[in-house]
Amino acid sequence: MTDAKPLNVFFLCTHNSARSILAEALLNHMGQGKFKAYSAGSSPKDNQKPNPMAIATLERAGISTAGLTSKSWDVFATPDAPHMDLVITVCDNAAGEVCPYWPGQPATAHWGYADPSETVGTDEQKLEAFKHTLIQIKRRLDIFTSLPSTSLSKMALEKTARELAKK
Repeated sequence: MTDAKPLNVFFLCTHNSARSILAEALLNHMGQGKFKAYSAGSSPKDNQKPNPMAIATLERAGISTAGLTSKSWDVFATPDAPHMDLVITVCDNAAGEVCPYWPGQPATAHWGYADPSETVGTDEQKLEAFKHTLIQIKRRLDIFTSLPSTSLSKMALEKTARELAKK
């Protein structure tokens, strides 16, 4: 798979400020050219920005935050947008929404995570919630990124990504 173009993986959430941002940055960090991650939200707020605690958590983990922005999934529904191979919803709200038509009908999966930005408590407790979410995402991505190329065809990709939701 080293000579092949990277698989484009699209992480969707509602606001694109926490879980999908963590997943995008982490997969781009771990993907070693085998994967290219993107993220967006189904309904980001006006002037939405990545949650500062998501950015702090990534930086503490040594993961680049360069270029991370909150954006609507509409950005990726245009004809000149990158072709997505796999679309993963990472929050329960986005999983139940009607997604736009994605050209090429990519494989889909849902990996639900609790929203760390809804944690009530001290800043340290909130940061701990973000760290916990990052660890949960990393656990699935460790398996996903180590898959042999034969597991990355569309049908195998969808089956594997859906199986990882159970881990």
